[in-house]
Amino acid sequence: MFGIRRPLRRALSLGLPTAWGALAITYKLSCPLARQDGLLARIVTSAVFFAVGTGLILHMRQALVRELKQARRVAGAAQSVVLRPPPPRVDGLNVAAAQLSADRGASVGGDLYEVIATEHGVRVVMGDVRGHGLPALGTVAALLGSFREAAHDEHDLGRVLRRLERALERHLRERARDTPDATVAEEFVTVLVLEIREDGELHVLNCGHPWPYLLSGTSVRALSRADPLPPLGPFPLPVDLSPMSCGRLLRGESVVLFTDGAEDARDTGGRFFSLPESLAKAAHDHPVSPQQMQRTILAALLRHTAGRPTDDIALLVLENGRGCGPSGARGTARPATTHPQPTTHR
Repeated sequence: MFGIRRPLRRALSLGLPTAWGALAITYKLSCPLARQDGLLARIVTSAVFFAVGTGLILHMRQALVRELKQARRVAGAAQSVVLRPPPPRVDGLNVAAAQLSADRGASVGGDLYEVIATEHGVRVVMGDVRGHGLPALGTVAALLGSFREAAHDEHDLGRVLRRLERALERHLRERARDTPDATVAEEFVTVLVLEIREDGELHVLNCGHPWPYLLSGTSVRALSRADPLPPLGPFPLPVDLSPMSCGRLLRGESVVLFTDGAEDARDTGGRFFSLPESLAKAAHDHPVSPQQMQRTILAALLRHTAGRPTDDIALLVLENGRGCGPSGARGTARPATTHPQPTTHR
């Protein structure tokens, strides 16, 4: 049935303009009124050709709208394959993820995230590619493909990040070779790689990405305030990639990862969105699930920006729904940030 509809649509797309044109020519050649020079004849002739022109324009517009919708469906399907929604529960962790596009018409963005249960613990990546569209989606696919393999293969979290760096280098080299573009040399990706072990211990490597928040009851604090590494792309990673220990995620606590569009969102008065305040408010009255938390935060972001965020936003909430020791010592291993690295502004 689908194979029959395509030739029919093509025939209609060609036949309708031809019919309109034939109607105008037939009128001009065969209608006596069209050959007269009177005012009435000119008005009628003008009306006929105006109707024909309007019909052709409307037909072309409808054809372009159909093509645009089809392109968006294809782009959306491609992104849903590359950026798969994580399952609601991964190895005892309750998970919720969502995206908010800055452009309502856009189907393809540069945010990436993944949650994978491995023998080394649950490994998570959150990243933000500079740019939009198919080039950004290609970079997202390259990084996620590498992470999905490395998360299982590599015992050390630093080697996982090193694999991501090499995957990005290969992808950008191939892009520069296939489609020469001066902007390829300026590409960068902010990436945060997180490991949650069986006992709840948190180990993190951060390349220019916003630090996640730890939500414990109604208390919200940054997982760390240390200087992150530079984003992937402009500079090589240092030789030593020792993960930072960030304490332990206790039962019922959540860690919230996000892209910089969440905290860079402004209202009409230019005030930034306070993500910690919104997280605390969402959890103030009663415990909420990660799904409820995600919906509440995205709704607050839309209210704050009057429904028009200026950057794409990705949000990932992981709640520890498994048992772990009651005395997980928290803390950060490095001093507070004094010179934060840039994050992706598009």
